[in-house]
Amino acid sequence: MTLTEIRQILEESNIRLTKSLGQNFLHDGNQLRRIVETGKLVAEDSVLEIGPGLGPLTEQLIPACQRVLAIEKDERLVSVLSKRFAESENLELIHADALAYLRREKERDWSDWKLVANLPYSVGSPILVELALAPRNPARLVATLQWEVVQRIKAKPGTKDYGVLSLLLQLGYVAESSFKVPAGCFFPRPDVASACVALQRRERPLLVGGDIDLYVKLVKVGFGQRRKVMLKLLKNLWPESALQAAYEQVGIGLQVRAEAVSVEQFVSLAQALSNNAPSK
Repeated sequence: MTLTEIRQILEESNIRLTKSLGQNFLHDGNQLRRIVETGKLVAEDSVLEIGPGLGPLTEQLIPACQRVLAIEKDERLVSVLSKRFAESENLELIHADALAYLRREKERDWSDWKLVANLPYSVGSPILVELALAPRNPARLVATLQWEVVQRIKAKPGTKDYGVLSLLLQLGYVAESSFKVPAGCFFPRPDVASACVALQRRERPLLVGGDIDLYVKLVKVGFGQRRKVMLKLLKNLWPESALQAAYEQVGIGLQVRAEAVSVEQFVSLAQALSNNAPSK
């Protein structure tokens, strides 16, 4: 789908794009093909696409895999997509708020699925977290997002970008690759820099069951005040004696801040505290 075709469809359908929905359509064929290639799709794959817009990526996904489930919030665009892909038997189109949909379908088995999507920037991060922390999460996540968000996803301990998003996604996934997508490849041109990131599910989960909930709580509380010693924040939930014993077991100092604690150390801390339920 070319930029001319996008303009024509919008004009013919009398659609004015809504900035609050993050409607910036990627139209560059080379970038679209590169995103599909990054998905490492095979004919038997099932692909989840969130925010298809007018369908330029959908158009590339349909012949590349067995099944495409596309979720679009804007009813006007759903109408366009329904007509445009009326003959595509392997496309299921759902009119829904994707984040709300994923939360309703929390127990759905996504384990054999892959996400390949140009995510709406306003909700891209929570959508990725929702999928990543799902009990049966997708095998691969390929998403176009703001450049700064991609940097946070990939960040390592001790860097300014390292934080809650890094830890929630890296628990179950390894950031495999990323590449910038120039602003001129979108219509309308976004005000922020963009990039595509590929996350591959870990072969063996670092945590399972209730310990994941504990890990999430530790991460969020630990980064509640980024510049504060993590122990002081966690003392609101656990007895200091239990925390000190867990810290010693994991091998981290009592004065450490959350930004210096690795994914593996947070995992070990959650495991060490798993028998000591939070006091609040």
